[in-house]
Amino acid sequence: MAGVRAIQKEKTRRALVDAAFNQLNAEKSFSSLSLREVAREANIAATSFYRHFKDMDELGLVMVDEAGMTLRQLMRQARKRIEKGGSVIAISVETFFEFINNSPNVFRLLLRESSGTSQAFRTAAREIKHFADELAEYISNKHGYSQYIAYVQAEGMVTLVFTAGANALDMNPKEREQLKERLILQLRMLARGAAHPH
Repeated sequence: MAGVRAIQKEKTRRALVDAAFNQLNAEKSFSSLSLREVAREANIAATSFYRHFKDMDELGLVMVDEAGMTLRQLMRQARKRIEKGGSVIAISVETFFEFINNSPNVFRLLLRESSGTSQAFRTAAREIKHFADELAEYISNKHGYSQYIAYVQAEGMVTLVFTAGANALDMNPKEREQLKERLILQLRMLARGAAHPH
């Protein structure tokens, strides 16, 4: 019986996380979500929310963790695609834009929350740093660069990619394609510069 209850509890918790993601859009950030709206979207009583999360901040932390993990897993998959051949940068950018296209609200959360001051915001900034750290390690291993040069390159790339991603959210498909081409060129320039830092 306890197993069934645990499964049900996990289902409800998942419904709350999904409901909160569904509520996010261009006009609505996490900080403007209300507990009641999230509960209503998840089809549960507002008072039941507290059985799953201490407060909205805790829900925000879970969402940010999930968003960061989703993005890192996607980029790991991109690196597997790269092993089969093709441009590292082009495949990575393609994967990143697929993520923005398929999960705009997940990306919005990471983007917006990384510049705030609450605990969820600090966690989002940490998620983006994890992303840069993983990329730096990959660059260092692939090119034999010092950790410092690899991190500077990774940090620059992540900044360019996230800025492009933020702009892409409001673009039509043609504009997105043009942005993607410029981004690939910018990243290649950055990578060439990292090979000759002085």
